[in-house]
Amino acid sequence: MTCQLPTDCLNEIIECLEEDRHTLYSCLLVNHLWCEISVRVLWRNIWKFKTFKSKIVASSILSTLIACLPNESKELLCKNEIFISEPTSKLPLFNYAAFCKVLSIISVNEMVENGFQDKQSSKLCLVNEEFIKMFANQIYSLKKLVYYNNYHLNISFPYFPGLRDLSELYCCSSLHSNFFHQLSQICHNLHALYIHFINYNIPNELKELISLQNNLKILSLSAFNASWKDIIPSLKNNSNTITKLCLYGNSSDLPLSFVSLLSNLQEFIFSFLDGYHSEDFKALQHVKFSNLQTLKFPYECPRPEYIMKFLENNGKNLKKLYIRDSNEALKLSITDFCPNLKSLFIIFENNELDTLKSIFNNCRYLESIKIWCGKSLFPFNKDYLSEKGVFEIVANYSPNNFCELNIKNISNSEISSEDLELFFISWKNRTPKRILTLIIIKEYCKDFDDYEENMEIIKKYENLGIIKYRTIGSEKEKIEEECYVSL
Repeated sequence: MTCQLPTDCLNEIIECLEEDRHTLYSCLLVNHLWCEISVRVLWRNIWKFKTFKSKIVASSILSTLIACLPNESKELLCKNEIFISEPTSKLPLFNYAAFCKVLSIISVNEMVENGFQDKQSSKLCLVNEEFIKMFANQIYSLKKLVYYNNYHLNISFPYFPGLRDLSELYCCSSLHSNFFHQLSQICHNLHALYIHFINYNIPNELKELISLQNNLKILSLSAFNASWKDIIPSLKNNSNTITKLCLYGNSSDLPLSFVSLLSNLQEFIFSFLDGYHSEDFKALQHVKFSNLQTLKFPYECPRPEYIMKFLENNGKNLKKLYIRDSNEALKLSITDFCPNLKSLFIIFENNELDTLKSIFNNCRYLESIKIWCGKSLFPFNKDYLSEKGVFEIVANYSPNNFCELNIKNISNSEISSEDLELFFISWKNRTPKRILTLIIIKEYCKDFDDYEENMEIIKKYENLGIIKYRTIGSEKEKIEEECYVSL
């Protein structure tokens, strides 16, 4: 006698597979019920897989959505000599568009541009509008909207009831004021707001939309040769609710005074291409954020003396610290001001092994660290730590809770298989015993996993349960993954 899981239970199980596409695809083949639940999960955010660089996948999604278009849309496209071919004459098994909880206008544009041979702007615009109209008519509860200008296509965005449940908005300041006005009438519970500023003229309707939010938690502002100055008064109503702030820019005149008003700030990302020249950070160095736990400077930092003073006032509560650019004094200040860190990224020069040792000795809750290793390929650039030196310091001085080491090599790895195995043996003999996750950030040089004898050693200690080993993309990709607004 077969045992069938209750539908509610099956729903919860398959929900947990949202990030595991391959298993979800397998679930599609079990039976109709499993297929329906899996399809709902897969199509919730069909855009997140960034599949539109693959013409095969983009074509498949496009064909499915074409099949879902209402007859009047198909007739309109045909009337305008936009000929679409459906994969089958049968009606689609599900109303896929209705399953979407995320709508990315930029991804719809990419899908259409890649999927249609006729590249006339007027025709592409019409196809885009019919797809967006279909989503507007069928999505009853939209959670996330990504809408940036496409200067090649002038698309009108329709109002639809599903916008009432919107919790995440990604947009640019140059969108038509009617769009912001519509949202301000119905969207008062945005959880996250990401704004890219195109120019210095900010629509009043955008300011109104910001000021009407009841519980804004995440705010991300990016401005390159533009400014967010005019929206600062609109943030007053949310100064106590914002817990995560991300600032991106390349201009030294972007105001930071409003940051001091965010009394419950927990995460602060300061990503400026010319951050050293941001004198506005000077005022922030004296502000105390009692709840701040994460601080990141992915690119150029403000002056080290400003950051050191900021850490003196706020470092005690920090759990994550990410500083790409620093001097020795700033590194040593971490040992004094940030005793409770759990995760750290900082770049050490080749003569700073003792500084790394000092951080391990003073930050006794540290669990993860990311560093650079190798010799510069250019005579006037800095050299970084040697892998062998890092392994010795980690084995002998890392705290009891330490369990993750991230290494990016800027030159070909010089670690020998003997030194690699000695490190794993040292880790095996540590007390207390913890599995070490060893992560290599792959770029353009040879890492130690590119050598067969090293991989044999890695697999040996993986099988013994001493380490877990994995690689990730380049440092640039990692920074974008962690710090930049994802579309």
